Amino acid sequence: MRPVVVLAEAAEDIEASREFYDSVEVGLGNYFADSIITDLESLALFHGVHAKHFRFHRMLASRFPFGIYYEDSNEETRIFGVLDLRGDPSRIRTALSGR
Repeated sequence: MRPVVVLAEAAEDIEASREFYDSVEVGLGNYFADSIITDLESLALFHGVHAKHFRFHRMLASRFPFGIYYEDSNEETRIFGVLDLRGDPSRIRTALSGR
């Protein structure tokens, strides 16, 4: 199994989305975070099989409309973003361009 490293920007994405979902319904934010963490853990085994979008591999989250953007190296899988897929794709491109 390959280590999965969540970079600071991706961790901030997860936290901001967790807060958003908690504002919608109490407890939903924790459900979101748990779901995303499960998806991230699966990348230890299934890294590199996802199509590339905006120069990163993109795995679709299993329960929420989010994309998990990552890059593989020989040693680890690095998570660069966990972004909401609803809305304008140029927003996603802009968010990922500086990462």
